[in-house]
Amino acid sequence: MVSKKISAKKTVLNTALSGVMAALVFVATLIIRIPVPATGGYINIGDSMIFLSGLLFGPIVGGFAGGVGAALSDLIGYPEFFFITLVVKGIEGLIAGGLTTGKTPRRDTLIIAIAGIEMIAGYFIAESYLYGLGAALTEFPGNIFQAVFGAVVAIPVSFALRKRFPAPFEAVRISIKD
Repeated sequence: MVSKKISAKKTVLNTALSGVMAALVFVATLIIRIPVPATGGYINIGDSMIFLSGLLFGPIVGGFAGGVGAALSDLIGYPEFFFITLVVKGIEGLIAGGLTTGKTPRRDTLIIAIAGIEMIAGYFIAESYLYGLGAALTEFPGNIFQAVFGAVVAIPVSFALRKRFPAPFEAVRISIKD
């Protein structure tokens, strides 16, 4: 087993990127909020930034930005979802960043589909437990919208940025193998 040492510079860059991307997730989640009265939740466009974080910078940044950025936005008006969001959106960003190679939009689409399904299933299970099956089904289409919207935005943007500026993204990316 080969052990790679992550450089201090890469660690600092990833820490900074995690904070910046968490802030972008936070803002994107707050910018549009469509309430779902049955669950007390809301539909938003923050998944686009979660997917972008993972696709561009890997699982560490994607997971942190997704979990922390989205959970912090829940503190403003929807605090009962804080821990659910922290876990579900964190795993979503981790999946998006952990499985991508950044080489083809087709692979990124499959990975984002997997991450989106995790998010949809995670909220569905949590909401079914907390509010009942009927309420969870009410929010189901909104969660599908979030995943699809996020994919439509993040996949072409990440592919274009990685193609145009490959060196900076490879220089900061920390993979699960590192």
